[in-house]
Amino acid sequence: MNYRRLLVLHALLLGLQLSASAQIKLSKLGDILKTTLPKTTTTSPSGSTGTGSLTQQEAAQGLREALSQGISKGTDQASKQDGFYLNRLIRIPFPADAQRVANTLRSIGLGSQVDRFELTLNRGAEDAAKSAKPIFLAAIKSLTFKDVWGILTGEKDAATNYLKRTTTEQLTTAFRPIIQQSLDKVGATKYYTDLTTRYNRIPLVTPVQTDLNQYATGKAIDGLFTLVAQEEANIRENPVARTTDLLKRVFGRK
Repeated sequence: MNYRRLLVLHALLLGLQLSASAQIKLSKLGDILKTTLPKTTTTSPSGSTGTGSLTQQEAAQGLREALSQGISKGTDQASKQDGFYLNRLIRIPFPADAQRVANTLRSIGLGSQVDRFELTLNRGAEDAAKSAKPIFLAAIKSLTFKDVWGILTGEKDAATNYLKRTTTEQLTTAFRPIIQQSLDKVGATKYYTDLTTRYNRIPLVTPVQTDLNQYATGKAIDGLFTLVAQEEANIRENPVARTTDLLKRVFGRK
């Protein structure tokens, strides 16, 4: 009986030693982690800040400054002559669902007319792009701090995606009449009507009826967002693009 009690007592003592040893190791591990993990100095959505962190107002101001800079540069670039036409990333091609029209017309010697139509299509987008800047800037002014926090801690295109969500409908409404006026002014509507009319007269072909205004409007807006996304990524990743002290503070924090 005494022998069994001794065994139990020995086991308890051994367990206590192992537990103490484990606690010591965990304590040491905690000390190691405390010395190796970096201190966070980001601003939280609730407004609390760490040492040297930005205030809510500074973060919001810096983001608005960055977006305004990117939007101004992107829309100015798009609205210049050849801003769309000579930029392979945003150039508007012949409508995809009417591409067979372009291929067929080129095959019968009307390639120059197809090229002329594509040029006027892009000229229409360049002309309409001038109206995008005030719409974008208005969206920036309505940013909440929750929006600011989500953008600053989000992916490299978080700001562009925010603008897509908040401005696409308004841009579409604003662009449609401008695009139509621009397409008419530069002759794109006439060229497209002539081309599709000639194509639809070819025996055995399926007639094409593309909504040119809808197509050009969508492509013009997509192109603008592509340019804005480029500028956003540049400010996030390229220190040289941060042209003010505030931008350096907001986007230079790792």
